[in-house]
Amino acid sequence: MIDLQHLIYFEHLLEEANNDLVKEATVDGELALGYNCYYMPEALLNLPGCFSVRLRAPQSGSTQIGNYYLTQRNCPYTRAILERAIEGGYNFLTAVFGAEACSAMERMEEHFELLHPVQHEGFVTTIIDAPLKDDEAAMDYYEVELRDKVLAPLEEKGIDVSDRAIRQAVDLHNEVSDVITQIGNFRKLPNPPITGYEFHVIQLVSQVCPQKRILPYLKETLEELKTRKPEKEFPFRARVVLAGSEIDDPKFTQLIESCGAMVVADRYCFGSVPSREQIEIRDGETALRAIVRHYIETSLCPRFMTGSKIDQRQDVLENLVKEYHADGIIYESMKFCEFWSYEKVLSNYILGTERNIPTCTIEKEYALTGIGQLQTRFQAFVEGLEIKKHSAARVGKQV
Repeated sequence: MIDLQHLIYFEHLLEEANNDLVKEATVDGELALGYNCYYMPEALLNLPGCFSVRLRAPQSGSTQIGNYYLTQRNCPYTRAILERAIEGGYNFLTAVFGAEACSAMERMEEHFELLHPVQHEGFVTTIIDAPLKDDEAAMDYYEVELRDKVLAPLEEKGIDVSDRAIRQAVDLHNEVSDVITQIGNFRKLPNPPITGYEFHVIQLVSQVCPQKRILPYLKETLEELKTRKPEKEFPFRARVVLAGSEIDDPKFTQLIESCGAMVVADRYCFGSVPSREQIEIRDGETALRAIVRHYIETSLCPRFMTGSKIDQRQDVLENLVKEYHADGIIYESMKFCEFWSYEKVLSNYILGTERNIPTCTIEKEYALTGIGQLQTRFQAFVEGLEIKKHSAARVGKQV
């Protein structure tokens, strides 16, 4: 396929947190707001005058300082983020809005308060107490947390936090989400005009760049894909859904695809499911309440332990397999991640045994290491998917 016009530029934007579009926005006086979890609503951080940046530590190497404060037996994502903060990589941020999603994340966010690694005048760190249930009482509590610990600090910095302003932010979120969803839908085709790697890059830039500034490039890419001609024959041996925790390095998706499996759907913490779903503001509902309801209802975090949420997570993956015509699921968890480690084992049994969906589970570091081992696992999984398809085809002919 002919290279996408903006792909190299998108890849460049992902090379550092303080990318070109972030610099442009901050020079224009907009406030950069960092966040690191779906529990912190992205839409609420894109009020007029500010923009959201999902925290990554691109090209991360040694995390010796992060290890010192968080220990080596802790989530490598949190160690990498703290390391990058101490290195000065987030000095452009006005605030970090965190959530007590897990003990590792909370501990990392606490060190933003204790060590003051971000050298920015008036820098604020907030940690909301995210609910563990999805009932009305949980939504009420969640709304109070967001109002007191996100909107109040922003209002003190001169940001309009009125219902009108929040509705404007929701409109922006929905516009970006619509474009990303349309781009992602091309992957449902028998021979898509876009690879999983390219989509991963596009999804990431929509999370780490000011949305108003990246949106024109996304729209141009969507129009380009409408006429882009795919390879004459589908160039992959299988189609897979990639699920799991923090996957913010497109090279991981590229590695899977180099082993013969196209990543056709992305259900992980940085993925488009559920982050690029439309937020509906119902009649008689405030914009803030709509955001609260949306993020509680759509969250697929394994921190939710209720039976309905466990079923929801499995149902979403099974539906993605069907909708995107996938042959199986690759399920990832970050090393030392307590919640996703449990979820990975549970999902492997439910999806693989009870629902008969081929599932490959792997554990990885934050930085892409152990490539040889991962290649072996992925290649063996792809071969197994091929054997299953050929066997099914033979049985069909016999019938």
